[in-house]
Amino acid sequence: LTSWKFPYDSVSKGKKISIANLLSHTAGLSVHWYGGYEAGAPLPTLPQVLDGARPANSGPVRSMFEPGLQYLYSGGGTTISQLIVMDVTHQPYAKYMNDNILKPMGMTESTYEQPPVNVNPQTLAVAYNEGVAVKGLHHVYPEQGAAGLWTNPTDLCKYIIETQKAFQGKSAKVLNQQTTRLRLTPYIDKSAAFGCFILDLGGARYFFHNGSDEGFGAIYYGSMDGGNGVVVMENSEHNELLDDMVNTIANVYNFKGLGRSTIKKIINVADTVLQTYTGDYQIAPNSILTVTREGTQLYSQATGEDKSPIFAETQNKFFRKEANIELEFIKNNRGEVVKAILYQNGQRDLKKIK
Repeated sequence: LTSWKFPYDSVSKGKKISIANLLSHTAGLSVHWYGGYEAGAPLPTLPQVLDGARPANSGPVRSMFEPGLQYLYSGGGTTISQLIVMDVTHQPYAKYMNDNILKPMGMTESTYEQPPVNVNPQTLAVAYNEGVAVKGLHHVYPEQGAAGLWTNPTDLCKYIIETQKAFQGKSAKVLNQQTTRLRLTPYIDKSAAFGCFILDLGGARYFFHNGSDEGFGAIYYGSMDGGNGVVVMENSEHNELLDDMVNTIANVYNFKGLGRSTIKKIINVADTVLQTYTGDYQIAPNSILTVTREGTQLYSQATGEDKSPIFAETQNKFFRKEANIELEFIKNNRGEVVKAILYQNGQRDLKKIK
């Protein structure tokens, strides 16, 4: 980095953040998600984004705990990697990515330009929030690496196919076999690899990533063997249907392990019991999961994320409808809630701290 320096402090405990940490979300950094900017609004520079300085509408990217300790998703870390590419190549991010990544893979209908240029506006999907078009039709993201790719399912499938071929040593349009296999190897965390996640379903392994911008949602899966893949995109804030679409396609085309449809029955839990589950649960030193109650409905909200309703499938286990996430509350022998188990790409114990 030359145009900006990361402000290390005592939280990082003298450990330096590596590229591997940034790409695998194990750098211990803040800022999970970027909301973007309305069309015509002043746009911040990347240093302003990273420092949370006006006109940036997001917080500063800083250490929440020491790097290399554990996984914590950070769009802020991905934005640092964007700036590294720009500082090293001395090129705009969109140009470098087009010339070296998108074009070689034949992704001719994709761009990192923000806002998109030289694109027929009629080919751009309109972002919707609660059934209403977003002002300006879509937001603009100077955080191009984390949130700024304009693409479609056909083009993203070209990325999946090239990754699969490179993994097998049959192509090297962008990365060779050795680097591709390294990229698809989890680093520190059991699932988080470099720029994607790895899912092992009884020996059937997939690389995948989901995405969420203002008024848009998407998910892709690519098999490590067999050449199977699926991309689903929608122009809505509600991503409940993404997993259902993936499950349906996987079942119809017999994608081993990926058809994971489940039927859950929502049960009623007494208000007095629900109240015992409310409070703060420790995800990481500076990251918490807050559980709140509004009437008979529980909500969970992780630091830097939106609040989401959770629904009871048992008296102490809850799930989210829009994502494959479950939360189980554990009591001690005195009947006090002492922790929650978070099931999301594996499981993690979250100690109750408040």
